[in-house]
Amino acid sequence: MRETCDFTDLGTLPCTLDGGAAARAAIGLLVLATDQTMELEFRRLLPLDGVGLYCTRVFNDVEITTEALHAIGPRIAPATELILPGLPLDVVGFGCTAATMAMGEARIFEEIRKVRPGIACTTPATAAAAAFRALGSRRIGVLTPYAPEVNEVVRGYLTEKGIPVAAFGTYNKLDDREAARIRLESIQEGVAALAAATDLDAVFISCTSLRLSEQVAAIEAAAGLPVTSSDHALAWHCLRLAGIDDVIPGAGRLFTLPAA
Repeated sequence: MRETCDFTDLGTLPCTLDGGAAARAAIGLLVLATDQTMELEFRRLLPLDGVGLYCTRVFNDVEITTEALHAIGPRIAPATELILPGLPLDVVGFGCTAATMAMGEARIFEEIRKVRPGIACTTPATAAAAAFRALGSRRIGVLTPYAPEVNEVVRGYLTEKGIPVAAFGTYNKLDDREAARIRLESIQEGVAALAAATDLDAVFISCTSLRLSEQVAAIEAAAGLPVTSSDHALAWHCLRLAGIDDVIPGAGRLFTLPAA
């Protein structure tokens, strides 16, 4: 025989509302479909109460070629539309360095603003330029995982933007899935090699698939200069554009600075 118990229905209970999980800032992030790194980097770099991070994925091909990078463009607006529709965002970050450099940041911003008119936008390339200004860096070392075809785009873009590239190194990977597996020790060695090759003010690790945040302080100490990456600079710039000026302990020199 089935047992029964007394049941009390409390009905509708009173409640009050606060600013929610994103009471201080709501950050939207467009992440490539093949990216294994960006969301993990952002979680390490944005450990702040009241700052919400809301991600969506953008389809991309696994091979990092200029043709594949340009193909991402028309996919940006539909992906942006999926981030908290009908709710406010403070900033939207686009998560591909090479695609930004291939298409230009103006095209990226135009696509985002088709569905989020007037919103603050940034990209890894935009954020890196802002980081160099904040750091006062004039001679940059660049480390990438890309093949020569894409490296030419990266160096050309930075030069056109007035960012002097004094040293360049690459791991020459065509497959984005392999780029995400480059060991932190290899990245530290690459940064050290750039720093030893010539006088530098900073090193930029270009590609959202490459890791940095968990060892950024140690890598900076070993190289003796500031180090940032696509994810690292983008997370910092998203915070600053959203009006969050907090210093993040252990996140490297850049996270102690306001945007210039």
